[in-house]
Amino acid sequence: MDTSTQVRTPHHKGTTALFKNPLLEKLTRTHIAVPISIFVVFAVSLIYWALHHNLLSFGAVLIVFLAGFLTFTLVEYLVHRYVFHMGTSTKTKAKIQYTFHGVHHDYPKDKERLAMPPLVSVTISVLLFLVFKLSMGNYAFAFLPGFVVGYASYLLVHYAIHAYQPPKNFLKHLWINHGIHHYKDHERAFGVSSPLWDYIFGTIPKK
Repeated sequence: MDTSTQVRTPHHKGTTALFKNPLLEKLTRTHIAVPISIFVVFAVSLIYWALHHNLLSFGAVLIVFLAGFLTFTLVEYLVHRYVFHMGTSTKTKAKIQYTFHGVHHDYPKDKERLAMPPLVSVTISVLLFLVFKLSMGNYAFAFLPGFVVGYASYLLVHYAIHAYQPPKNFLKHLWINHGIHHYKDHERAFGVSSPLWDYIFGTIPKK
């Protein structure tokens, strides 16, 4: 198997099992509203705590929140490009790539696999808070909310793209770019919630 980014074709309807163990299999699935709700509640709670206890001013919260949101869009791009589309030169890498993302390309309409399961979402959120708190102090109470709201926005956009027809406005380009990524060119349009970093790194789909 070569080291190129492996994404399987053709695209199938329905779903497939990733694990024989029913508990593990269940943990790979979630309704999109669950992680979005978790992230929004988590973000609001942290911001409320920071403002209520005078840890940050409202202006600082706003600026740092936006910085966290923008940072997520970069992380989204980099993870999608270099982790989800990693080279599959070994069987282990191929298995990891397929479990993380290849299965989504195989079954793009499987709505229960468009987000990380709740247990994983909560665990990552808590770990990120600890990392950010150690590295940036009280600013973590605004940076992490921006980061996880960015992720919630990504989940919402990604779900809408796969579940609904494109709107007749400027958001239509998100549907077009992601459709190109899935069905025409797997090595372009890695940004889902925003094409910003595709423009910056030269991976925007060619006209």
